[in-house]
Amino acid sequence: MKKLVASLSAGSLILTAFTATTATAGPQAPTTRPTASPPKQATSVGYGGAVSSVDADATNIGLDVLRRGGNAVDAAVATAAALGVTEPYSAGIGGGGYFVYYNAKSRKVFTIDGRETAPATMPSNAFIDPSTGQPYPFAQLVTSGVSIGVPGTLATWDRALKKWGSLSLGKALKPAADLAERGFVVDPTFRLQTMENKTRFAQVVPTAKLFLPNGDAPQVGTVFKNPELAATYKLIGRQGPSVFYGGPLAREMAAVAQNPPKTADATLPFFSGYLRPSDLAAYRAIDRTPTKVRYDGLDVYGMPPSSSGGTTVGEALNILQPQHIRRMSATQALHTYFEASALAFADRGAYVGDSAYVDVPVQELLSKGFGAERSCLIDPQHAATKPVPAGSPDGDYSRCGKGSAVDQRVDTEGPSTTHMVAADKWGNVVSYTLTIEQTGGSGITVPGRGFLLNNELTDFSAVPDPKDPNRVEAGKRPRSSMSPTIVLRGGRPYLALGSPGGSTIITTVLQTLTNRLDRGMTLPEAVAAPRASQRNTASVTAEQAFIDRYGAALTPYGHTFTPAGAPGTSAAEIGAVAALEFLPGGAILAAAEPTRRGGGAAGTASPFRVR
Repeated sequence: MKKLVASLSAGSLILTAFTATTATAGPQAPTTRPTASPPKQATSVGYGGAVSSVDADATNIGLDVLRRGGNAVDAAVATAAALGVTEPYSAGIGGGGYFVYYNAKSRKVFTIDGRETAPATMPSNAFIDPSTGQPYPFAQLVTSGVSIGVPGTLATWDRALKKWGSLSLGKALKPAADLAERGFVVDPTFRLQTMENKTRFAQVVPTAKLFLPNGDAPQVGTVFKNPELAATYKLIGRQGPSVFYGGPLAREMAAVAQNPPKTADATLPFFSGYLRPSDLAAYRAIDRTPTKVRYDGLDVYGMPPSSSGGTTVGEALNILQPQHIRRMSATQALHTYFEASALAFADRGAYVGDSAYVDVPVQELLSKGFGAERSCLIDPQHAATKPVPAGSPDGDYSRCGKGSAVDQRVDTEGPSTTHMVAADKWGNVVSYTLTIEQTGGSGITVPGRGFLLNNELTDFSAVPDPKDPNRVEAGKRPRSSMSPTIVLRGGRPYLALGSPGGSTIITTVLQTLTNRLDRGMTLPEAVAAPRASQRNTASVTAEQAFIDRYGAALTPYGHTFTPAGAPGTSAAEIGAVAALEFLPGGAILAAAEPTRRGGGAAGTASPFRVR
């Protein structure tokens, strides 16, 4: 059906003549062997709901759910389950995550904490080599049983569907099970990530069997199938989460954590872990009150502890608010963004951990007074010497910048993870970040089940310092940087976004927000812009494109830059944003990465087709 409109504006995005496709029952999931990857579209505008993720198969599954009458939560769970198939090194039922949800009927934001937990028998010195008194090498901890936390992803899906969804868990998992059974076409990103993990994958019997057939990573253009994961999804669909948290799957996960299935010629030590079936039986996804700050008339909601995302993004916005960066040049705005981020990261390291174990001063960290006290430390012409000390969120903000003597600690959070967003025709919105931590998680696949287990416990600080809010403790959730975010304007959704990237998630979300809200960029421009991450370190980690464009102008301020990762590796990029913007008249703009991680996939249920 063709319609002509005078214009529809979203920032500088102007749409004139367009064709709106009719929303039928939606495409059927293909049952034949795929011959090519679905086309990826980084931007889509339309009606009837939207989904954005890093993967086209996953996005299409979410859109199909919406077109068949499912809501945003149904679509989010179906999309996430599909990401467990096509993005198995970043997400899956062997990991955890954070689910942020806007309910259109109540006009309220809710969150679910599905973060992994430390097993009940895990000691505080689990990462310390008794022969030296020093932490084991990080690479050894990653690929081991000791890094495996109790998975929370499946509990998150089940809880979200029961609270707000319209589909059963089995129906939500079915499209992903079908995808795993028929397979997907291997792209360069999947092969690259497999090759980057080949050395450790080859030392784990079930992992090598699944991901290194014939001793090599799957070739680009071939079809990768995971019938074991398909069977696991179907089993869970029939019997429910109890088969995972209290049945044979629980026993199998505990067994491989305690005795990793290494090859006879393995060179890694594969430390035994502490996971027990009782830990899985005791696991619960937790409803939490979201964080909230007011920024230029908008309400910005995020994830509270155990994540540090909501508090750190929120505090940084409060620090930026008095600076009015929208009035600044690009160089001045970026300098101010770096300084605000460093200050917020100092407070993150000093005060944020699992709130069941640590008295996190969330209200004070997010107060306007504390933000102003930290903001006044920013020198408009000179970068502060890093690391900067933490502040004092004590309620007394009469003096500028009084500080704390809390030590700064090394951050070891892995760079992988994935993020997706979904919205439906009723106005409900989901922003969901999920992970297995490092690219490839622990490297340990549950035999015969088709999924990798996480290495989330490496997010704890290795040294058991009693003053560290993120020290290892039994039953505790390690601090995370995942920052699923929903922004409201006048009580209605305006933006939803998030990203993978370890601790750079926080700066990626913050930079994308300021790009859109303060620097005059459209949402697609804000997502595509080159990134840099200042996490209270001596040098700013930046993509090479950022250094090339802004490095010379920012050097006189005292900023130095370290290129992200190594050229030709997935680590050379920072983040992979998926985002939505809600336009006047009920339309939605869905945005994904145009190039990072091979480019993302954004779609709307009934898209405009610009002529």
